[in-house]
Amino acid sequence: MNGNVIEVEDLHYRYGEFAAVRGIDFTVRRGETFALLGTNGAGKTTTLEVIEGFRKPAKGRVRVLGLDPHADRYQVQARTGVMLQNAGLIEELTVAETLRLWQRLSSRTDKVATALSRVDLAHKSDVQVDKLSGGERRRLDFAISTWGAPELVVLDEPTTGLDPESRQRLWARVGELKESGSTILLTTHYLEEAEALADQVTIMHNGVAQISGTLHEVLSGRPATITADLPAHAPALPTLHGSTTVDGNRIRVETLALQADLTTLLNWAGQHRLELENLNASPASLHEVFLATSEKG
Repeated sequence: MNGNVIEVEDLHYRYGEFAAVRGIDFTVRRGETFALLGTNGAGKTTTLEVIEGFRKPAKGRVRVLGLDPHADRYQVQARTGVMLQNAGLIEELTVAETLRLWQRLSSRTDKVATALSRVDLAHKSDVQVDKLSGGERRRLDFAISTWGAPELVVLDEPTTGLDPESRQRLWARVGELKESGSTILLTTHYLEEAEALADQVTIMHNGVAQISGTLHEVLSGRPATITADLPAHAPALPTLHGSTTVDGNRIRVETLALQADLTTLLNWAGQHRLELENLNASPASLHEVFLATSEKG
């Protein structure tokens, strides 16, 4: 097998007359974290289900770990951990019993106590699943899907329901999995999560990939933004590389030269002894790219 863990070429999938996926292509290399993003109905869930072997493509070629995920489903499953949006846990089992059951079902080896410690659930070992909070259930789902450090881990909205601290800890665990050699395929509606974790990004809309590339490539063509409130009777603004709009005393600069324009603006304010209130400078974000993509027809 080459260095590609997932290869998707010209993937099509239909539900009757409805084309859910219309010719998507992407590649996930070993050791990468790949974020597959899109609004509800964009086709990403169907794409995941094809990759996981639950659906057979209407057209195109998909390979996972060098295998056909539909025809070779059991071989692929043995090397893959999948965290679904709803795992369907057995409510009457305790947390430890749930993992011991998974221990018997999985061909990968791990320890129950270690797996629970990774997701901060050791203190909930003897608690029944139906007594867990939504966030605790997601952490248990994560422990099951990453049992034995699979070669490929598919995380479908992994941090839904988690508080900010738990989300940060799960991000750290994803980083540890990557360092140990696992490849991560991630879907999320938290775009800051994709920015924090992803090496590669594909944004789907209406069944096709609208934008693909490294995070740097996706963001590099988008302008950064500077905003500030000017004091009354401020002199004319200096010449900037970016485009400037003024609304009352509020200025907004969209620029591809953030450092240069911010330096010019601060020097201008210093020369005129002005205080720029509510000054904010922010680089381009995945959120802006996502919104621009979702607005396309």
